Amino acid sequence: MKQIHLLLIISVVFTVFSGCASDREGTGVYDNETETLSYQSEQLTPIAQQRNNAIRGTQYIDRESYRLQVDGLVENPRNFTYDEITGLPQTSKVIELNCVEGWSFNAKWTGVRIAEIFEEAEAMENATTVIFYSADGYSTSLDKDYLLENDIILAYRLNDVTLPPERGFPLQLVAEDKYGYKWAKWIVRIELSNSPYRGYWEERGYNNIADVGGPAFERR
Repeated sequence: MKQIHLLLIISVVFTVFSGCASDREGTGVYDNETETLSYQSEQLTPIAQQRNNAIRGTQYIDRESYRLQVDGLVENPRNFTYDEITGLPQTSKVIELNCVEGWSFNAKWTGVRIAEIFEEAEAMENATTVIFYSADGYSTSLDKDYLLENDIILAYRLNDVTLPPERGFPLQLVAEDKYGYKWAKWIVRIELSNSPYRGYWEERGYNNIADVGGPAFERR
């Protein structure tokens, strides 16, 4: 019973402090870019209707001064500018984001495959874990093999508009088939490691695997 109570408390805290609603009631136009609401016969959820979580509210990051630090088990540590990232080969996918709170939305994500970032930084073969750090102090991790085998992308566009600040500008991780707490936003650093890592919510009892349909919490 104590464990059940603890998990219920964690769930309530997650809902209260992360925020679940979009900050914006938009018209579908963002900085003169018009949002796409269908792609390859799939209907997309408008950004204004997408629910959203954050531990400290929206982060506002300057495009010109932004740097994405990539370090750890890499031969060539990098500090990518925004333009360098968007200049790499891009790809688009329609992926559903599922939250452990029970809601979801479908969107078109456009960005760079993380494999491209690894190639530029010359990721070492012995790296097994990839840790994502966000501007608000958030962090989470995923297995390197999962990221490569699933062609996971770092998105800088959402429904064909530049990622709005509340959605994670400049970069949001599109962690396909993982619960939303693995979809890190406002990413400022990527560290490659050969040790397991538990991020912000994982340290608070959430499952470090985070497969959609699997258990949200881990037994302690």
